[in-house]
Amino acid sequence: MAESLYDIMGVPRDASAAEIKSTYRKAAKAYHPDLNPGNTAAADRFKAISSAYAILGDEALRKRYDLGEIDASGQEAPQRQRSYYRDHAGTSAGNRYEDQESFADFGDQSELFAELLRRARAGERAQAKRPMPGRDRRYFLSVSFLEAARGGERMLAMPDGSDLKVTIPAGLKDGQSLRLKGQGDGGLNGGPAGDALIEIKVESHPLFHRDGDNILITVPISLTEAALGGQIEVPTLHGKLKLTIPPGSSSGQKLRLKHQGIKAKGRPSGHQYVELSVTLPDASTIDDEIKAALASWSKRHPYDARATWAKGVER
Repeated sequence: MAESLYDIMGVPRDASAAEIKSTYRKAAKAYHPDLNPGNTAAADRFKAISSAYAILGDEALRKRYDLGEIDASGQEAPQRQRSYYRDHAGTSAGNRYEDQESFADFGDQSELFAELLRRARAGERAQAKRPMPGRDRRYFLSVSFLEAARGGERMLAMPDGSDLKVTIPAGLKDGQSLRLKGQGDGGLNGGPAGDALIEIKVESHPLFHRDGDNILITVPISLTEAALGGQIEVPTLHGKLKLTIPPGSSSGQKLRLKHQGIKAKGRPSGHQYVELSVTLPDASTIDDEIKAALASWSKRHPYDARATWAKGVER
């Protein structure tokens, strides 16, 4: 017996839609060709799971598959033997085989079943000739933080071995899906092709963090830069820029680089916010001269660094 789509995905037949989606995402991370270069076994496994998810991940297609109306490839299954008592019988308690088009003119049951068979076959022929759209295909694509923020292009490996070019719009968020019209399965009898639905996973970045269309970054500065001010070079999504540090800056202070955040089509450009982090040198480099200078300066300019902080704790 051929392996069922549930067996391919490794889920029970009564699995919920959420369980099926979660299983697909885990498998995509484990077997995606981009994460397993040169591993044909992983690529084949990814293709099989993607094909299974294309049906089981779609509520309508899953129902048709469970009923045997379509096979594991999504094609129409051969018409199964029907129970004409069930399909054509009415609900009248007095006449179980009378429907809305009344079969009272038929003299016996043989004539009744012959007519039912004729009508069923006529319906099947009409159904077979009707244009039907192709099914959608669902895929999973992992992109870097910078690709999602700035936009770009990626090639997606398809189950048939071909590659599909995917345009990543600037400002794409984690969990969003892209729809590529006509990139799914072909339609039947002249029907339109289905679409490719690509769910996006955005990877994290070691420096940049996102808040809407704004970008947040923490930059370390020296004690001298904090006290005296000056200019430093900081990275942005769009290249390095000079940033002026005001004299007397403290850790936690935020400076804004206007319009240096995400520049998404149809939305105002975001900003980049730079949080300062004052970093001291290694204790071994603080010699007696520095200690004496700091002690002298503290006597002439005393202040309580935790005064405001202490008031907040007392509330």
